[in-house]
Amino acid sequence: MSRLALPSIECVPGGRAFASLSRRVRTLAVAGILFVVLFVLALTMPVPYVVLSPGPTYNTLGTDDNGNTIVVIDGRKPSHTSGHLNLTTVSISSTSLTPFQAIAAWLNSDEVVVPKASIYPPGTSEQKTNEQNTQDFLSSQDSATAAALCELHYPKGFGVLKVNADGPSHGVLQPGDFLRTVDGKPAGSVDALSTALATESPGKTVPLTITRDAKPAELDVKLGPPLKKKKNGARLGIVVANGCLAPFTIDLGLGNQIGGPSAGLMFALGIMDKVGTVDLTKGRFIAGTGTIDSAGKVGAIGGIQLKMIAAKNKGASVFLAPAGNCGDVRKATPHGLKVIKVSTLHSAVQSLLDLQEGKPVVGC
Repeated sequence: MSRLALPSIECVPGGRAFASLSRRVRTLAVAGILFVVLFVLALTMPVPYVVLSPGPTYNTLGTDDNGNTIVVIDGRKPSHTSGHLNLTTVSISSTSLTPFQAIAAWLNSDEVVVPKASIYPPGTSEQKTNEQNTQDFLSSQDSATAAALCELHYPKGFGVLKVNADGPSHGVLQPGDFLRTVDGKPAGSVDALSTALATESPGKTVPLTITRDAKPAELDVKLGPPLKKKKNGARLGIVVANGCLAPFTIDLGLGNQIGGPSAGLMFALGIMDKVGTVDLTKGRFIAGTGTIDSAGKVGAIGGIQLKMIAAKNKGASVFLAPAGNCGDVRKATPHGLKVIKVSTLHSAVQSLLDLQEGKPVVGC
């Protein structure tokens, strides 16, 4: 009988310890892989922060990125201007910020990391916030126009700010006309004008009494239909305001490029330089920021440190800062940038004139 030779089996001392060690290595390897995966996910998943950085600046005396004039004067020839009056902005990063991007921005001296909720309040969508910023920007333009015209000493009262090109008053009324009556009814305020037009019919020709160039006048206007949201009454097709009015129209741009109210001061100065008789810059590169109301009061804004950096990077040598921001300006002013404190449009103008004459100006 033949026999098969079987391989011998040898017993290895410590076999159980070897198996235990293998399981431990496998466990550590799996844990290490999981750690790497979680670490990568932690660095790539969005965090509730945004990055603020110096944004673009725009010369209110010049044009925007598309070549469109920023301050348009219609009805008179603009005055000669020689320098820059730049409004400044802050750029906001994408809201899908990763931890790695946040850390990188935090280490960058030209960027600031802030909670997303400080820019987009909880319960309010980004779209709604952006829409509000756009509305604030447009309101600041209206306030800047009113403040500039009053600082230039145009007459004050209730009247025509703008005549719509396709409206019934085109060619009859003019910017700067002060309204008195419509069809014999008082029209010297927004409420009075609305009441007077509410009982009129579209297509009817009515007499208007106005004051133009400080002289009374009577005109006839064929009324147009009311706006779609109104069912009754008629309209004149004009934009009215209660403030200082000029016999020309001012249109301000950049409405689809930036938002918020902080460009008001620089818009007002740009208007004054274009329709006034004094060159406010004398060739200097001046930048600044600040809200403004129709009375010319300048208010504080956010992100002024980044706006100063943006101004200096663009080439500005002078920066106009709201008095309410002086605490933020100190120890944050870029080297070579002269900061002037302003509280009103009048004080801003006076400081620019003093600067031209070599007189001392108040800084932060």
